[in-house]
Amino acid sequence: MKWLNYHHLYYFWTVMHEGSITAACKKLHLVPATVSSQIGKLEEKLDAKLFSRVGRNLEPTDMGKHVFRYADEIFSIGRELMDSIDTMPMTNRVPLRIGVVDILPKMVVRMLLEPALKLPEPVRLVCSEDKKKNLLAELSLHRLDAVLSDSPMGTNSSIKAYNHILGECGITFFAADKLAPSLHSDFPHSLTGAPILLPMLMTPLREQLDIWFNALNIKPVVVGEFKDSALLKAFGQEGDGVFTAPSIIEKEVERQYKVQIIGRTNIVRERYYAISIERKIHHPAVAVIFQEAHKSFATGRK
Repeated sequence: MKWLNYHHLYYFWTVMHEGSITAACKKLHLVPATVSSQIGKLEEKLDAKLFSRVGRNLEPTDMGKHVFRYADEIFSIGRELMDSIDTMPMTNRVPLRIGVVDILPKMVVRMLLEPALKLPEPVRLVCSEDKKKNLLAELSLHRLDAVLSDSPMGTNSSIKAYNHILGECGITFFAADKLAPSLHSDFPHSLTGAPILLPMLMTPLREQLDIWFNALNIKPVVVGEFKDSALLKAFGQEGDGVFTAPSIIEKEVERQYKVQIIGRTNIVRERYYAISIERKIHHPAVAVIFQEAHKSFATGRK
């Protein structure tokens, strides 16, 4: 393995950041010969020129620009590390960095993470919501402790990580008071001709719903498709269409959105996963999330 001298890299980064060796020397309190010598040693180690002279000025080569991008990230992460250490004595909380795939229902995420907030040793929860691909990239760099997802990481992924299933449940159909009375009887066939709000195409839940509708020859009228489940529920609350939510949170949905349950199915299933770098989970907060999720899904939590 080639070892990198970070002192040499820091001198180079400072020159790039300050714009010249003279300016860097003022910041570092060093003479130009020392800084030039250290950069020269870095160039020897990398076997590449980092600067070229243009007139009286030094300009970074393409390799210099490439190395600077990495150096900038390295020293940025170093500053974040020191900042986090400085704040830990004040907060006295263990950081829990969770990535959340952006299509997950917010109520389910809250339910899954709640046990971690009740640990004897308090945690500082840091949630990042994004597309699954981006979150897995962050996980691979150890910037996240786990990723919550509605689907497992594929076998063709280049990232070495492990899927931990948290649980699964059926789905419940809801409607506002002005729609619900005509839909209770003869469910699910009462959905034919009814306005419905659905998740976007190509999502796991939408694919299952389309298959289920086709199998039962149910033909609802799709009046809206949504990526954000909370936005979908907001439209459903106003009576714009029937909508679904995981049965595990049906009581919360019914109470918060003031809607009625018109039916359920266990054929269409919602599944939830924690994806981690570790085969065996060691982070205490992630471990309790895993344990309590199994209990909640086993009992139905209705």
